[in-house]
Amino acid sequence: MRQMPPAHPFDDDKLKEECGVFGVVGVADAANFIALGLHALQHRGQEAGGIVTHDADAGFQSARRFGYVRDTFTSQKVMETLPGPIGIGHVRYSTAGSKGSTAIRDVQPFFGEFSMGGAAIAHNGNITNADALKRELIDRGSIFQSSSDSECIIHLMARSLQRNIPERMKDALRRVEGAFSVVAMTRTKLIGVRDPRGVRPLVLGKVGDGGYALSSETCALDIIGADFVREIEPGEMVVISEGKVESFHPFERTASRFCIFEHVYFSRPDSILEGRSVYETRRQIGVELAREAPVDADLVCPVPDSGTPAAIGFAHESGIPYGMGIIRNQYMGRTFIEPSEQIRNMGVRLKLNVNRALIKNKRIILVDDSVVRGTTSQKIKDMLLDAGAAEVHFRIASPPTMWPCFYGVDTPDRDKLLAANMTVDEMCKHLDVDSLQFISIDGLYRAAGVASGRDAAAPRYCDACFTGDYPVKPTDMIAKGFELKTVAE
Repeated sequence: MRQMPPAHPFDDDKLKEECGVFGVVGVADAANFIALGLHALQHRGQEAGGIVTHDADAGFQSARRFGYVRDTFTSQKVMETLPGPIGIGHVRYSTAGSKGSTAIRDVQPFFGEFSMGGAAIAHNGNITNADALKRELIDRGSIFQSSSDSECIIHLMARSLQRNIPERMKDALRRVEGAFSVVAMTRTKLIGVRDPRGVRPLVLGKVGDGGYALSSETCALDIIGADFVREIEPGEMVVISEGKVESFHPFERTASRFCIFEHVYFSRPDSILEGRSVYETRRQIGVELAREAPVDADLVCPVPDSGTPAAIGFAHESGIPYGMGIIRNQYMGRTFIEPSEQIRNMGVRLKLNVNRALIKNKRIILVDDSVVRGTTSQKIKDMLLDAGAAEVHFRIASPPTMWPCFYGVDTPDRDKLLAANMTVDEMCKHLDVDSLQFISIDGLYRAAGVASGRDAAAPRYCDACFTGDYPVKPTDMIAKGFELKTVAE
């Protein structure tokens, strides 16, 4: 039996997006397009992937595998089992309902057979009332096959009295709280939906003369040669068939709250979000950071690769030279075969190495995207000092991460978040660096294009991980004892 690749032993100090979704209709060999799209979205989920297609002769076909797309969906033998002009796919980390799960039954897309035909669904995000929904559904006779919160949607669709799949999906998603970008398919229709606040991304692309694609990010449209059409709006459902896109708004309209961490870290820098280049936003974060937290130093270095655009912006604004003081081993991934204890003790050096000739005797400004637990930051600081750096100053391209995310991001419990338990000065002493500064929440908003900064009364983004301001109540977590932010905090 194929083993799931072990989690990288040195990647536990980053927030992880949990899913990427992709779908296509109106093309020959849809599965090949989906595999390419999922490959481009691999950064959003590296644990497992799945593809469902439909062919007039073969019907619905599916394949779900652990590991990277390049290792699992490039085999001709596998791809030949997935014929048809329509299909959807999904890459994942463990969802909130299945932390640490290695069961293939938890790998999406999920499929259901209804009286009017079959349907498959793939979901990016997290359902914050999934526990309550699951108890209700089980009490009413539903039998769950997975531990994923996403399966609730299939069961809610099965219980709907509506006469077609899109209407049943509307019914189901009106019961769901939290964040969701969904791609789904019937025998002939490709469907895309975003939650009313638009927390997670979803975009529409045009493929050739009559085909269409739905994707978590625009970079996956680029890889298949699709033209970007537009973003799916918050609260919008699109139904695509026979070269036609129909748009519906089945939810009560509310203020959008797109995840600002998509701009900071999750999305690929070559994607476009809200009409803005992700790379340019990250570079501008570095510019704002240099204005807010200047420091006298000799060299600006990124923690590769996520800190690179911000470091470039910081260097340009400050006038301090930019240099690759840390080099990433591009071949050190999550599929690294079970390291021995001795190799594990080498720590982050397996993944990152210091460019000694560049940083020796220099005062280094180290730019990273975030500090979560702080364990990796300490190791990188030690590496720089061991290699002869005179000083190490950390500049962080996001505000302090003080609260867990319940909308589709793998976040530690609050007591594991360094910034939730220490002031910035205490964190600086804990990390034993010469200085530590984070970009302000207003500076982050300015970098994302909101010139006035954050409006506390009506923030444009979901920034709960920084502020504790949750746009959707985390119903299940509150039932388990999670305490929301108080006025004093």
